[in-house]
Amino acid sequence: MTSAIADRVGHYYRIDDTYRVGREKVREYARAVQDHHPAHRDESAATALGHSGLVAPLTFTAIPAMAANRVLFESVVVGYETFVQTEQVFEQHRPIVAGDELSADVELSSVRRVAGRDLITVTNTFTDAQGEVVHAMHTTVVGVTADEVDPSIAAAVRNVMVHDVNVMSPDEAHADYRKTVRPADAPQATGGTVRQSATTVRFDDLSVGDELPVRHARLSRGDLVNYAGVSGDGNPIHWDESLAKLAGLPDVIAHGMLTMGLGAGFVSAWSGDPGAVTRYSVRLSQVAVVSAAEGGDIEFSGRIKSLDPETRSGTVIIVAKSGGRKIFGLATMHIRFS
Repeated sequence: MTSAIADRVGHYYRIDDTYRVGREKVREYARAVQDHHPAHRDESAATALGHSGLVAPLTFTAIPAMAANRVLFESVVVGYETFVQTEQVFEQHRPIVAGDELSADVELSSVRRVAGRDLITVTNTFTDAQGEVVHAMHTTVVGVTADEVDPSIAAAVRNVMVHDVNVMSPDEAHADYRKTVRPADAPQATGGTVRQSATTVRFDDLSVGDELPVRHARLSRGDLVNYAGVSGDGNPIHWDESLAKLAGLPDVIAHGMLTMGLGAGFVSAWSGDPGAVTRYSVRLSQVAVVSAAEGGDIEFSGRIKSLDPETRSGTVIIVAKSGGRKIFGLATMHIRFS
């Protein structure tokens, strides 16, 4: 399948409308990912950290990205029955805050074949009203072909999905496809001014190997339904047991983005400043099962991998376990400390 879409790598488009970050949406999303940092819900706490409004959780851009990427997966990346998320990278050039008006662009960054599977990477770049890049996301998914899934799953999905959402790829061949590429004047990240961090953990007090306090996140089916509604990710494998099993899963599973949001909150609860993160990278390795009877539990732990005195920054390795298995194959977060 790679050869069929390889010549589409570099396909680019910009969303016409902008996404306004609402105060209540920030609070709603923070609740959905169980991120209880006060800067996400209390304006005075956000102001104390130097922000002009409530700070959006690091993974908040999953919401506008999902809407922005819809055209790409419906008419550009075709020939697959569905997609499975495998890796995610968030680059935070500055924290997104309530009141921001974001423009989003979409680019098919790469398609590569690994162990007989097609890995597809999409990049979203978000700019503010002044045209400055504030955030970039790199999403990698595995393309699943029709012969890899139960043929009855498409009909089953159609019977339960929200009326205007289709998680299974359309059948059209899109013979009228025309490639559009990134224009020379498209926004590019330049680094910009580095924000002064307000972490409660100070760089001078840290050492390589220091461990973060362990934190457990409990998930229920209700949490999954809530996250689906807040984020717009309505894939039924996250709330319908029969469809999850039809897809070859042991049971309903948590959204990958939800587990990443939980991981981001785990670190900011320790550091004290969610806006201090500059890069967050997660490779998903196992699913987090959430049963109807017992729910699910994710244990987060971490340690400092490296420190850079020149930039007063460091890299934290995050470990996430559910059901005794690591659900993050490799997860790292780069933070600037006070």
